[in-house]
Amino acid sequence: MLQTSLSLDYVMRPSSLTEQIPLLILCHGYGSDENDLFSFSAELPEELLIISVRAPYPMQPHGNAWYAINFDAEKGKWNDNVQAKSSVDLIAKFIDEVLVTYTNIDAKNVSLLGFSQGSILSYAVALIYPDKIKNIVALSGYVNHDILPTNVKAQTKAYNHLDFYCSHGSVDQVIPVDWARQTQPFLNTIDVQNVYAEFPVGHGVAPQNFYDFKEWLSKRI
Repeated sequence: MLQTSLSLDYVMRPSSLTEQIPLLILCHGYGSDENDLFSFSAELPEELLIISVRAPYPMQPHGNAWYAINFDAEKGKWNDNVQAKSSVDLIAKFIDEVLVTYTNIDAKNVSLLGFSQGSILSYAVALIYPDKIKNIVALSGYVNHDILPTNVKAQTKAYNHLDFYCSHGSVDQVIPVDWARQTQPFLNTIDVQNVYAEFPVGHGVAPQNFYDFKEWLSKRI
């Protein structure tokens, strides 16, 4: 059932645990909603409290976005980075609200899983608010440096605990795989633990991709 009491609307799958519960927040892609990634929840570790959120900007005729993607004859395709930064702050605020609302969550064991636009924001939330995050599963996204602070490389000590699983389709027609391939070298420069994997698919999550990140996440919760 859709929950509407916090800054972001969400659906939730309870944990099998009663205390020190690991939290996983799912952030969907452009034009989708909270039900999309929530379809993963039945197959993910039962210890996780899973919350799948709805992005704040409604689209027509349906779906939601974390920020606008505009198409202009002169600029071509471009992102509304002001909206993107606002959504990063909103996700950080939502995490705080969840920890207050569900007091049996382990605040040191919060993971984000994002797809596409949700993945781009998951990278940003982790690098701007590293104290709130432990693990990041970033599917079919990339690091948008335009929404990161300029001093990211000066904060490497704040990132020591972070761990990233990054993956991309090798024939992705929406977000070029070359953009995603820049992620691991960047994360290495700031001494962040990470793995990067590619799968022979387009802009989506192949079954082998799902089982790969599921195994990775299971070892870290």
